[in-house]
Order: sequence, then C-alpha cells, then structure tokens
Amino acid sequence: MKEKHIQLLGIILAGIYAVFIIWIYLVEPKSLTEVPTKAQTTIENVTTKAQVITNTYEVDQEKFNAGLAAFKKDNFIAARDYFQRADPERRDAKTQFYITYSFYRQGFGKVYNDNELFKKGLEEVDKVIALDKNFKSDDENLRMKTPVELKNEFEEGLNITADDFNPFKVLRERK
Repeated sequence: MKEKHIQLLGIILAGIYAVFIIWIYLVEPKSLTEVPTKAQTTIENVTTKAQVITNTYEVDQEKFNAGLAAFKKDNFIAARDYFQRADPERRDAKTQFYITYSFYRQGFGKVYNDNELFKKGLEEVDKVIALDKNFKSDDENLRMKTPVELKNEFEEGLNITADDFNPFKVLRERK
C-alpha cells in the first residue's frame, strides 16, 4: 500500500471515531444495553429527515392503523402515541386531525369538559388547519369532519356561559 492510502485510511477512521464519540455525548445512553435502542432511534430520525428533504416522506401506515384501532377503543392516550410515531414530522393532516380529535374525545364530559385537554386540542387544531385548510375526514364514524368544526367545539367548550349550568346538559352526546 502507498503511504497516501494509509494516511487517507487513518483520516477516515479518525473521522468515524470522532463522529461516534460525539454521538455518544449527544444521546447520553445510561448503560451499554441502551446503546442499540439509541442507535435505532437516531437512524429512524435521520431516515425521516432524509425522506423529508427528498420529498418521499410518508406516514408509517402500520403505526397509523394501530393508532386508529386504539382511537376506536377510546384509548386516546395510546392512540395519540401511535399517531405521533406514525407521523413524527407532523406533516400529514389526516394523522394530525385524529390527534386533535382524540383531545376532544378524551376531554369531553357530560357535566364539564377537561379544559387542559381542550386547550391542547385547540393548539393542535390550528396546526391541522395550517397543514390543509380544506381538510375533510372521510371517516364515517366521526361526526365532525373538518378542523373548523373541531375548533368551534373546543372554543365553545372553553367558554363559560349560562348554558353550562343547564341540568339537561348531561343528556348531550359526544361528537
């Protein structure tokens, strides 16, 4: 081997080692058993970013379907987790709409609404509108099909009116 080849190989190996050391400091694994998990997470993040850059980004359909199944079983916390993992870059209006709708379904109450969940839902619905202002859900099981309808429900749920003290309010249906 030529001397230049050996030097070039040494520089490349030193660069790889430096990247590894920097990566270890950035992900801060607590033990050696955590290293493969952190590496997989890093690879997934890099892959997702590369897909966004090359305009080939798609929602992970398997995780979306798992989120939809949890949503239909009224397990909204798990559903949001699946939806967020299905769309880590938050670029799909349909997935973000389901995340927003899960805040509504979980926060809705016969006697009173959970204001914290409604506030989070109100923040999320604006993101859906920013992604696609003309979005309309094709899910027949949802009574509200657009983000504007959801936003209206959140705003009405957060406002305190005389109607909030109506005893017949307990008979209302969740949408």
